[in-house]
Amino acid sequence: MNWKWKKWSELSTAELYNIIQVREEVFIVEQKLSYVDCDDYDQKAWHLMGYKDDKLVAYLRAFPPGVKYPECAFGRVLTTKAGRGKGAGKELTATGLRKIRETFGDHPVKISAQSYLEKFYSDFGFERISEDYLEEGIPHVSMLLTKFPV
Repeated sequence: MNWKWKKWSELSTAELYNIIQVREEVFIVEQKLSYVDCDDYDQKAWHLMGYKDDKLVAYLRAFPPGVKYPECAFGRVLTTKAGRGKGAGKELTATGLRKIRETFGDHPVKISAQSYLEKFYSDFGFERISEDYLEEGIPHVSMLLTKFPV
């Protein structure tokens, strides 16, 4: 997988278009969510893009402390159909955590995870810190990482 890590001001028009395209594909078409994707947080985020054969197949956006939460954060985590079943999600999360640590330091990381992914994120050291709640009609749970994986 070829990874690109860029802040908003460094994204090309083509990269931004691809990001919006895959977020619509996964969240709106596949998951049938009805929400406003352009939430004014993209401009404050760093964007991690994973390419396979020059096609964007994995993505997340990350935030320094104080933007979404007092802790660092990441969200809009996705792998496209072309990236699933091949470890792209694990590689995306591991790479994202590494980039967050390199860019923002050893701050805790807070996420709002779809509840069915709790085990996935706990394997990276995240711990549940909330009861389940609905976000866009999908059960979610808040999770916190206080120690980065080695």
